Amino acid sequence: GPRPAPAELTDGNSEHLKREHSLMKPYQGAGSAAMPLWDFQGSTMVTSQYVRLTPDERSREGSIWNRVPCFLKDWELHVHFRIHGAGKKNLHGDGLALWYTQERLVPGPVFGSKDNFHGLAIFLDTYPNDEATERVFPYISAMVNNGSLTYDHSKDGRWTELAGCTADLRNQNHDTFLAIRYSRGRLTVMTDVEDKNEWKNCIDIVGVQLPTGYFFGASAGTGDLSDNHDIISMKLFQLMVEHPLEDDTVDWTKIEPSVSLLKSPKDNVDDPTGNFRSGPLTGWKVFLLLLCALLGIIVCAVVGAVVFQKRQERNKRFY
Repeated sequence: GPRPAPAELTDGNSEHLKREHSLMKPYQGAGSAAMPLWDFQGSTMVTSQYVRLTPDERSREGSIWNRVPCFLKDWELHVHFRIHGAGKKNLHGDGLALWYTQERLVPGPVFGSKDNFHGLAIFLDTYPNDEATERVFPYISAMVNNGSLTYDHSKDGRWTELAGCTADLRNQNHDTFLAIRYSRGRLTVMTDVEDKNEWKNCIDIVGVQLPTGYFFGASAGTGDLSDNHDIISMKLFQLMVEHPLEDDTVDWTKIEPSVSLLKSPKDNVDDPTGNFRSGPLTGWKVFLLLLCALLGIIVCAVVGAVVFQKRQERNKRFY
């Protein structure tokens, strides 16, 4: 039935449910290699109760992708999922990703899907690869990419993260849900993982530009550590939102994925206050800093020498 939610989120009614973009039981074609509206690959297994992207086994990856491109400007995706396994604390991984991207069915190193993607990714990361991190895992984060950015697993995607939150979503005995809402440039991610039957805010970003015509999907990967990563349902709702008249002249399929941030994505580890910070120092940045420091020292030395010489000459005139 309908789930209680803040006004910002739909109540999950079927009035605006888009079945061509939704994955629900009973999964048509379950147990076969073909589903009418969805393709899957890798270790993905479809049963009568769930779509298992990876089993609780090492070095597995799998994904499931909608075949139909989405041309909605405003939408909301409700995902019923379950991440569980035999691994104890910090002995499980790696996590699950939800996608709205140009590419589909392309395996890769980012939770079972390709890097340098075009579009939106929401990561449900269950294992801290960065030993120096102060984050509490599992950790949910958002990333928008125009194909130029690389997801850095060693830093848990910190440098390309737009926002994120901690969520105790693994090995729960109750249902766990996540909602992704995109409307008029605002991206909102909320969770319902505490068995309270209510949505809790996780991510809220404005200035996000996503084109139409991309595909929804889900993927997961395991490495030396593993988990079962299950999708139980993915329901897409159309949001009835008014747009300015000038939006009618825009070709929404040609928009480049972007975020209008004033500064670089925030670093939750080095800056727990949540302020926006610059990215890591690359080799070129270090070189330029050292060069500027050296030039500064030379300029100070020259100025000092000139001042000293002038004083010497002035002193000579007084004797």
